[in-house]
Order: sequence, then C-alpha cells, then structure tokens
Amino acid sequence: MSLSLPLPHLAQQYLLDPDVIFLNHGSFGAVPRPVFETYQHWQRELEANPVIFLGRRLPRLLADARERLGAFINAPAHDLTFVPNVTYALNIVTRSMNLEPGDVVLTTEHEYGAINRAWRFSCEKKGAKLISQQISVPVTDPAAVVEQIWSGVDERTRVISLSHITSPSALILPVAEICRRAREAGIISVVDGAHAPGQLDLDMQEIGADFYGGNCHKWLSSARGAGFLYARPERQHRLEPLVVSHGWAKDEPGDSQFQDYFTSFGTIDPAAYLSVPAAIDFQQQNDWSQVRQACHRLLQETERRLLEMSGLPPVSPPDMWAQMRVVLLPGKVEAYQRLWEENRIIIPVGQHGGQPGVRISVQAYNSPADLDTLFHALQKGAAA
Repeated sequence: MSLSLPLPHLAQQYLLDPDVIFLNHGSFGAVPRPVFETYQHWQRELEANPVIFLGRRLPRLLADARERLGAFINAPAHDLTFVPNVTYALNIVTRSMNLEPGDVVLTTEHEYGAINRAWRFSCEKKGAKLISQQISVPVTDPAAVVEQIWSGVDERTRVISLSHITSPSALILPVAEICRRAREAGIISVVDGAHAPGQLDLDMQEIGADFYGGNCHKWLSSARGAGFLYARPERQHRLEPLVVSHGWAKDEPGDSQFQDYFTSFGTIDPAAYLSVPAAIDFQQQNDWSQVRQACHRLLQETERRLLEMSGLPPVSPPDMWAQMRVVLLPGKVEAYQRLWEENRIIIPVGQHGGQPGVRISVQAYNSPADLDTLFHALQKGAAA
C-alpha cells in the first residue's frame, strides 16, 4: 500500500508492544506518552498530600477539566459530570427513569450488551418493555435508518436509546435527527457515545440528546476510567445518584444538584479525569482531523481489498463510519479465530447477521504494514 499517516512518528508516542499488531483500539483505547505522563503527574500530586489534594484542590481541578471538555464538545461545563465510563453514565439514566408498567424503551439491535442489560434491569423491575428495533444490514442510506428506528415508536414509547457509533457493527447512526423527532414527540432521548469523542467532531447542542454518555479513554485517548455524562438542563432534575454520598442533600449550596449528586461518591483516584485536557491537547497539537482522515483512508483501502477478495457487500456507505469498521468475511467464523496465536493480531472476530466478520480499528499508531498483515491472514482464513 502507498497510504501512510501524515505523522508517522505518532506511533512512537504510544506505549503499545511493538511486536503486537493492535487493531482493536475500539475496545479499550491506548494512551499516548504525554497523556500517560500527565496521568502519573496527578497521581503523584495526590500522593504527596492526599488531604489537601482531595479536600481542597480537587474541586477546582475537576471544574477546570470540565471546562476543557465542555469546550471540546460544545457543552456548558455545568451540564457535564465526569464518570468512570459510559456504562456508569447510562446506568444513572436507566435507574432514574420513572417508567411505569406498559411503558416502552425503544432501542436497536446494534447496541452494546452492557447498556441493553442496564435497560432490561430497569424495565423488568418496573414492568416496562424494552424493544430492540431492527436496522437492516447492509445499510445504504442514513435516512432509511431513521425511518426504520422511528417505525418502532408508538403511544407508549417513553425513551429512545441508541448508540452514536454502534459497538458491534461500527455504524454511525443519525442521532441528531432521531433526537429532534423525539423532542418534538415528548420522548426522552439517550445516546451511548462510547466511541464518538475523538473519532467524530462532537457538538452536544447540535445533537440535541437529553442525555449523552461518552468515553474519553477510547478514541480521545485519555487515561482509562474517564467518561462523562451530559444532561440537558431541563432534564437534570430527573437524575438520581447511583451512590448516595456527601453531595446528596448538602447543607451548603453547590454549583448545581447535578454536580453535587455525581461528583462526590466517595474516595476515588481522579487522575484519569484530570488527564482529559492533556488528551485534548495531544490531538489538537497533532492536527487530529488530518490523522482521522488518514486512518479512514487506510481502513477504506483495506476494506476494498477484503471485499474484492470475498465478493461480499460493504456493511454501509463510507460516510456512516470513521476509524472503526466491520468487514464481512466468507466461510465460517472458526477459520479466522487464530489471528492472535498465528499472527499476533489483536482484533475482534465474530458473527454479524450470521456472517463472519472482523471489526477493524485504525488509529494513529497503525501502519499500512499492519493492515497488509491482517489482509493476508484473513485471505488465508478465507481459503481454508
């Protein structure tokens, strides 16, 4: 391949084992050296004087970090709170919804398992129904996706919950249009944005979700354990804390009940949260929009080669995915399940609508040689 990333030296900024071909950034991310060093700096600051750091310095430090994150995703800092991950963020939402017997939560068949389970847990306790709407694959038109999802709405639909970028199929869903329709219909909209920050340009005001959970430790590449929950101001009163701590029923007023409920839930290591500004800086300093485009092109070329080999259709058009892509494969899934043992490739392999497939993630540290190795390994599996 002639394709290359615009900043090849970026691979040296990551701590990944150079003997491993890591094509699974989507699962747990990878942290650049400057961000990891910032993370460790805050851990050392904490250890030098835990009482002063946690008792006096931390509220201001977290507020500053929220300001940076808010500017990055176009959201007022007071409408954001840090959480460990999206699963935690959306558990706050699922547990807080005042559902009644017969109410419907509408989601899709492409959602992340943990979030599905969180909704099932709440629906089963309250007698509500969880309905997973089908999105037919291959997808050819985002507008058709909107209509497929909306066709599941009826008079009992109280919540629509969907991913911004789906985990199992890596589709960018048209969340802004769904959220707009939901708002007009008086339906609460909830978006799982686990894969979006750092992979897409985000604008919370443009998306218009009532609740949006995002991970900073995936594609934004902060230290692990840094996520956020955004809540529209008029919806914040609906949310209840998962952990009742000093922020609940405070004697002295805080910035807001929303911040009080979710910022304080016992002693934690806040270093991951405080690494988020460094992750934003790293991407801004390295012209990340160009990096993302180069990753997309490299992945698009790899998909072209694989589909040419297999004769199978693409899962969706190029504008419905970014740096993560599911590519369907011929034969049986067992033929592709020794990529780690035989090629030192880390990549998810599974079934997609009964068809074998791989979910390929391409990040700044990946090279054309990595994708060449993957192609030849999959070619071998297809011939088995």
